[in-house]
Amino acid sequence: MKLRIFQIDAFAERMFTGNPAAVCILDSWIDDNLMQQIAAENNLAETVFAVKNNDRYAIRWFTPEIEVDLCGHATLATAFVLFNHYLPNEKHIEFFSSRSGSLRVEKSENGYLTLDFPADDLTAVDPMPQLYDALGATPEHIFKGKTDYLLVYNNQDEIKDMDPNFFLLNQIDARGIIVTAKGEEVDFVSRFFAPQAGINEDPVTGSAHTSLTPYWSKILGKDRLTAKQLSKRGGELICENHGTRIKISGKAVSYLIGEIEV
Repeated sequence: MKLRIFQIDAFAERMFTGNPAAVCILDSWIDDNLMQQIAAENNLAETVFAVKNNDRYAIRWFTPEIEVDLCGHATLATAFVLFNHYLPNEKHIEFFSSRSGSLRVEKSENGYLTLDFPADDLTAVDPMPQLYDALGATPEHIFKGKTDYLLVYNNQDEIKDMDPNFFLLNQIDARGIIVTAKGEEVDFVSRFFAPQAGINEDPVTGSAHTSLTPYWSKILGKDRLTAKQLSKRGGELICENHGTRIKISGKAVSYLIGEIEV
């Protein structure tokens, strides 16, 4: 069986920045184990599979090790592929995930794609010395969302200079760890660590901004925010708080179009 595959740099305005994702648009679902094996072979933070179902696309996301509930950059990458190769006349695409519900991506005239995702609910939790030891820094505040911990620090340098112990971090029961602080040139900055999902550090994490946006919107007193993820590749996002929904905008560029045989 031959499958067409795309590799897209999401939340990027130029190649080799942002977060790469592999995208396969399928006629029908293939075996779950095969999708996981393809994701492991690609060895990117995310490989995404989508199947057209009436007027929307069913979507699933895989890291090299596990299937995840939601992935923003890979959804943006999938929309980029569909807009450019399958649905050139469309202005929006509806996705559905059995794990995360309805998702929507809109295309604007200036090249931005906007994700419409459900907002995360954050709950303050007790201090976690084991987690702080793994990160090498104690936060001002710590919260737990649906799948991730969110730790808030004093300044951008603490986020930029953080050097986690990934062996210790892998002992934390969570999809990922978000660390964040108020930004110097943008409203807020962050990094995202997910060794349990097979990704020590994710370059740009759209789904993390469903947690970050409600928090910083409340702290800064505004609903439209600029954000930057301080990974080595880096990525910039525009986030909007709409209550129960979060809109996350960014650009994408194509790196590879090919074919795999399985």
